[in-house]
Amino acid sequence: MKTIGLLGGMSWESTTSYYKAINTEVNRILGGLHSAKIVLVSVNFEPIAQLQVAGQWNQAAELLSQNAQQLESAGADILLICTNTMHKIADEVVQEIRIPLLHIADCTAKQIQVSKLNKVALLGTQFTMEQPFYQQRLKQAYAQTADETCSLELDILIPTPQQRQLVHQIIFEELCHGIINPESKSALIKIINQLQQQGAQGIILGCTELALLINAHSVDIAVFDTTLIHAKAAVEFALTASD
Repeated sequence: MKTIGLLGGMSWESTTSYYKAINTEVNRILGGLHSAKIVLVSVNFEPIAQLQVAGQWNQAAELLSQNAQQLESAGADILLICTNTMHKIADEVVQEIRIPLLHIADCTAKQIQVSKLNKVALLGTQFTMEQPFYQQRLKQAYAQTADETCSLELDILIPTPQQRQLVHQIIFEELCHGIINPESKSALIKIINQLQQQGAQGIILGCTELALLINAHSVDIAVFDTTLIHAKAAVEFALTASD
């Protein structure tokens, strides 16, 4: 079994979901008392969040690259950045390590292809919904995993500006603090339903905290939980990768 390296703390609420999902999946496959081999570096999110707001992504990349190197030195065989937004600087981190990085958008695009969908909606932080880095990576990965039975192009819908601001607020002011607000859940469901009416065949929970509030039973549409998708892909690597 390979060792999974988790770069977490962004926020720690969703990092706990990663830890549980990875160990649950390993035990489901191997049984007994089996659990995953994991090394974790959990960062202080506050300074990183401030860098996000200030648009100082290069400094954020330097910080996370140092943490990624710590994971590599600790014996990790693969790196997971346990947040969608910080995949904005994933390429910069990759340049500073020798182990592979499992990109959350690549894993998600593959699952959308498996479901044979070509029009999905994206929820996440305003950075993830509004900046091109995430949607471009999804579309590239989707096209690369396509076969003759699937469309080569992925259509991605996002909420209105006002709705994007609300989703962002729910993430940072509630979910990152472990606050589960039924009114916020209802608001997200309303947004998802409106996106479905616009033609969305599935919804990407493109923030690792959103699965704390929304799951497949919450709405009548395919739900792509990026936290769970990322975790299961890590387990697949850990159990099948050769030396």
